[in-house]
Amino acid sequence: MKGGQFSRHWGRQFTFTVATLVFTTVFFWTWENNPLLISLLSVQEQFTMHNTDLFVDSADSSSLLNPKEHQIDQEDATTPKDFDNSIDSANWLSDMWACRLTQRTDFSYEGYRWQPKNCEMRKFQRAEFLKRMQDKTIAFIGDSLNRQQFQSLMCMATGGEENSEIENVGWKYGLVKPRGAIRPDGWAYRFPNTNTTILYYWSASLCGIEPINVTDPSTEFAMHLDQPPSFLRQFLPHFDVVILNTGHHWNRGKLKANKWVMHANGKPVADRKLAEMGNAKNYTIYGIVRWLDLQVTLRPKLKVFFRTISPRHFLNGDWNTGGSCDNLTPLSKGSEVFQDESSDPVVEGAVRGTKVNILDITAISELRDEGHISHYSIKASNGINDCLHWCLPGIPDTWNELLYAQL
Repeated sequence: MKGGQFSRHWGRQFTFTVATLVFTTVFFWTWENNPLLISLLSVQEQFTMHNTDLFVDSADSSSLLNPKEHQIDQEDATTPKDFDNSIDSANWLSDMWACRLTQRTDFSYEGYRWQPKNCEMRKFQRAEFLKRMQDKTIAFIGDSLNRQQFQSLMCMATGGEENSEIENVGWKYGLVKPRGAIRPDGWAYRFPNTNTTILYYWSASLCGIEPINVTDPSTEFAMHLDQPPSFLRQFLPHFDVVILNTGHHWNRGKLKANKWVMHANGKPVADRKLAEMGNAKNYTIYGIVRWLDLQVTLRPKLKVFFRTISPRHFLNGDWNTGGSCDNLTPLSKGSEVFQDESSDPVVEGAVRGTKVNILDITAISELRDEGHISHYSIKASNGINDCLHWCLPGIPDTWNELLYAQL
């Protein structure tokens, strides 16, 4: 990253065509109820990790969504009769994130790309990308910011154009809308010409989530800090590239709204130090990285990336207290990053010495406060600004360019 800078780039075809992609659902109000019965590390083992940043004292923060994880039993035999495997571009880009559909008139944020110093980063070529990813499955697992990266990559891989040949294969991964739910837990699409699949699964905490009392509709949920999402454990053998993220859902408001109760070693967390929000998050990140490091050892061709946290740019308050991000001038905070270390020391420390790669986007995204949805979201309420999510196309395209370069 050291010495990198942004430069103007007008030739990205998908940037100006993808704005036609509309009409998909927005927030994730779902439940996870089929947990993994495995443990990554004992509490004692994780508390002896070598990173001095593991335990932190930080104030809780709020973010925009309050969804609940959901996991359904997967059956991979045949396409369900009521499953519609036809797709359109509406499934790739949420209308609330397509800023060209809003009243925003300045789109200069679309025309910049990251240029590392002393390195010519190749332009994303969708045909070459799909050829490289022939017979491979790319899985994004994480919160709504990872969903944005997934949608960005779908738009980049399609050139922002509808393609009737692309198949909706979500049913293969149990990504179908449960009865009574607003939407499925994720999406999966297959490019038949290269047999490339790109999928997304929603898991904001990267923890295993299970109802404490399955017979009680108002039950609380065990948030197993030492278990990965059951979806990841179940389908990891089918994945060739995995991109993980977590971060913004680690606050007391989220846990209370979702009825999540921290567990470790199969029991509610009693250790006050582990129960501190920052420590619980770090404990989970280190644990899942260690587990994935073992999986890569067993499957050397598997590539795993842990994406660093996407920065928030709320000023003068938070999302629900008048905070805003009204700047529309690109790179007003500067155009270069000069640092060797990551701005996300937790992820950097967790992957150090492992076979899990870091996808470091924090510092370069910090300079792009003009690329947020701000108050332009179609679904926004008066006085509510989204300074967490990004306009699409936009900054997440750069994340995928960096992923493409590393692949």
